[in-house]
Amino acid sequence: MRSRDHHMGDGASEGKRELVERLQELELRQVRMFARSRSLPLLSTTLTIQQLKVLVVLSIDGDMPTHELAERVGTGVATLTGIVDRLAARTLVYRREDPSDRRVRRVDLTDEGYALIGDLWGVGQQRNRAALSTLDIDTLRALAKGLEALCDALEKTADTSESPEEP
Repeated sequence: MRSRDHHMGDGASEGKRELVERLQELELRQVRMFARSRSLPLLSTTLTIQQLKVLVVLSIDGDMPTHELAERVGTGVATLTGIVDRLAARTLVYRREDPSDRRVRRVDLTDEGYALIGDLWGVGQQRNRAALSTLDIDTLRALAKGLEALCDALEKTADTSESPEEP
């Protein structure tokens, strides 16, 4: 299947490439601004990277079995147990038995864990909301349409990259 740009000629392809590069530059600029605004709570935490990874995974996907959490974080179950012990001691996570299999332990965030993650993400979201509120309605509509298209494209490429290769 040929792309539409192929039919339009090299000028359109070059224009599209330039726009993609510009959008990537703007994305990086935005990430840097958000990183600066979020850096205060992140830099003031005494949590390790592994502990933060556990909290982030749980905040995105919710409670899960220990073995699945270990896989998502990229560590062994024994190592994860120590990480979860330290997070539980700080009342950021809790463990419970899986109701369908008592041998399985599930891990989830406590209210304090959710609050900590909220603090880390919240600063950037507040700044983003303030910036968006300064834009006119037409710009907001165009931005929403563009971001929806980007999310759709990201979901489609995620679906194809996670599916097995076709022969």
